Amino acid sequence: MYVVSGLVAKEMAGPGVIVSFIIAAVASILSGVCYAEFGVRVPKTTGSAYTYSYVTVGECVAFFIGWNLILEYLIGTAAGASALSSMADSLANHSISNFMISHIGTLNGLGKGEQSYPDLLALLIALLVTVIVALGVKNSVGFNNVLNVINLVVWVFMMIAGLFFVNGENWDEGRFLPFGWSGVMQGAATCFYAFIGFDIIATTGEEAKSPNTSIPYAITASLITCLTAYVSVSVILTLMVPYNEIDADAPLMEMFAVHGCMFAKYIVAVGSIAGLTVSLLGSLFPMPRVIYAMAGDGLLFKFLANVSSYTETPAVACVVSGFLAALLSLLVSLRDLIEMMSIGTLLAYTLVSLCVLLLRYQPEGEIHGFVNFLSEEQSNKRKEGVLAECEKDACSPTSEVDEYGGPATNTCGAKNLPSLGDNEMLIGKPDKNAYTASHPNYGTVDMTTGIEAEESEGGMSRRLKKLIGPRYYTLRIRLGLPGKMDRPTPTTGKTVTVCVLLLFIIIFAFCSFIIFGSSSIGEGRWWALLLLIFFIIFIALLIIIILQQPENPKRLPYMAPCVPFVPASAMLVNIYLMLKLSAITWIRFSIWCFVGVLIYFGYGMWNSTLEITARENEVHASTYQRYDQGVDEGFCGFDDDFYPPTTDTWGAPEGGSGLSPPSEVKPESDGTPSKGGGRTIANHGLAEEDPMDF
Repeated sequence: MYVVSGLVAKEMAGPGVIVSFIIAAVASILSGVCYAEFGVRVPKTTGSAYTYSYVTVGECVAFFIGWNLILEYLIGTAAGASALSSMADSLANHSISNFMISHIGTLNGLGKGEQSYPDLLALLIALLVTVIVALGVKNSVGFNNVLNVINLVVWVFMMIAGLFFVNGENWDEGRFLPFGWSGVMQGAATCFYAFIGFDIIATTGEEAKSPNTSIPYAITASLITCLTAYVSVSVILTLMVPYNEIDADAPLMEMFAVHGCMFAKYIVAVGSIAGLTVSLLGSLFPMPRVIYAMAGDGLLFKFLANVSSYTETPAVACVVSGFLAALLSLLVSLRDLIEMMSIGTLLAYTLVSLCVLLLRYQPEGEIHGFVNFLSEEQSNKRKEGVLAECEKDACSPTSEVDEYGGPATNTCGAKNLPSLGDNEMLIGKPDKNAYTASHPNYGTVDMTTGIEAEESEGGMSRRLKKLIGPRYYTLRIRLGLPGKMDRPTPTTGKTVTVCVLLLFIIIFAFCSFIIFGSSSIGEGRWWALLLLIFFIIFIALLIIIILQQPENPKRLPYMAPCVPFVPASAMLVNIYLMLKLSAITWIRFSIWCFVGVLIYFGYGMWNSTLEITARENEVHASTYQRYDQGVDEGFCGFDDDFYPPTTDTWGAPEGGSGLSPPSEVKPESDGTPSKGGGRTIANHGLAEEDPMDF
């Protein structure tokens, strides 16, 4: 609020910054609902979208989402420190910057041609906040709330005091959009930086009492509150000061100084200190936790996962990330930092929307790790296909935790997967009249009647049904939409995967053509219009094909509405805003991604938990194969009557002799072959489809 509004208004959009904020808010809300569903799928985790994507879509996509989130938090910390330095410089009547320039010199080449000075004050601020975060933040909630209250009070003061100095002529005679709609969209891409933060809610979901409901509501409430603040501040700012006279470094403080109201300037300074401190802590707090989660999974260097026994925080990750942020704040100007922050975040949120779209249409067996955190005994039962056991489990009054008391199976190798207790919390305690989460009709069938529940679709579908009437079902048949009892299969899941990847590529090409070919479209050239129509038809066709595939019937406490339209719209808006950023920002971002590629393919891919687990499984499989060699196939063909009913162990029991059936012998917990003969081999750590899983 204290930085972006003035920067965008002066250099990009003029008073049209109001529209820029609204467009950026729409993009944020579209991404926010996708983010909220992602958070509900894997609650109580550390690492935000990185962890969500790791346990749902795989390691490679997760690495690049996490790598871009690190960029977001890194740049955000540097930008916060730089903004605090600029505010202090404004309070000192620019004596700090003048001293730096005259005694140290200026830096060229880091900005867009303008001269900047090495900001030593920003360096010190970033290092100080790094020390605070590294020492632990157990008691920071109260401090954070006090700063936010101060910030809100100052915001209300600015709205009231600013009304006495507004001048409507600042919006007259074409001054509202001096840079046109192109400037408004470029401003929206930069304004997206101002809405970054709802993902921090998801990273701290481990402390939430009920993350399934509190995460989506908190995300929505924070976005609406921020939008109200930004739009109101932008209205007052552009009505008080002509857009070309706005101070880009400390706009809200200087807008009162221009009118000679110095006491208001100092009141705003107090609010800016509070607001920027909260922003700085909000950027630096989640960054080491994302690094810790990635290092714990082996994708980044292991020493970054060390946790201090004294502070109980990832101290090494805190120090490394804080040092890098301090270095950036020293060398790079605030404007370049903001643009760099926006592009990395936009890409991360685009990938989150893509993942939500993918997961909705995948069969349960294809979704790695989400909600399906079951013990090995339970997954073995399901794998054997014993329907009676499933029904017995569903109707049992005892909880799954009591029946399956073993540790949760980590299906993807992530250290930070929720435990079985979290699964209990996510789905709700088993009820004797309800299916369990593992049942294929969970959330769609009422056990008391056996009849399908009333329309498991969202409110939009119900309103559409009321609007269209009887023709609703005819329309569904004409469009080839799936029935309510249709279930996704591996084939339909693969179809959706191909369509979503094509949709991402086509949307990228479409947005590029809209931005860089706008002159040809405006001139009405036939080839440009033909290409535009082709892109629109192709996108619509892909969305229709996705609609024709059955969704996964599992109901979550919160689900993004209007899928696939909302995730597709989020992808469209985010990619468009990314392409509106400057070329130098794309060059810097490409360098960052290239470094990430080197780290992943040079280190992470070979040292990840998944890779190490796969090697161990391969060794176990070869060991089991040697153990099984020479065993007669008929060995397992004994009738059940062969085994005495009193037998508990393999071999001669007390008071009798004989052999117990191999199926009754539990495998050893350490993964060694159990005592059930050559055919009852423990399959701990093996994938379900592993050929050695007997």
